[in-house]
Amino acid sequence: MSASRRARVVVSGRVQGVFFRATCAAEARTRGLGGWVRNRNDGTVEAMFEGDGDAVTHMIAWCGEGPSGARVTHLEVHDESPTGEREFRMIGR
Repeated sequence: MSASRRARVVVSGRVQGVFFRATCAAEARTRGLGGWVRNRNDGTVEAMFEGDGDAVTHMIAWCGEGPSGARVTHLEVHDESPTGEREFRMIGR
């Protein structure tokens, strides 16, 4: 296990209406991460991942591809200070 990491990710492209949030949440939970994922009004998807640093790194890489229907064109990553978040949730509908 590596040191704890918290990263906020903004994913651009065809990322809404392709089950990005649901698949992302399942992937994050499988990796034991806390945080959240949501659609934004501008058509992007935003996610926060917190937990084992290697697991967070793998989730960021996953976001660069997304589920099969997604077409990711840009990925922003912003590291933040860990807050101890343990549960992963999907925000919105």
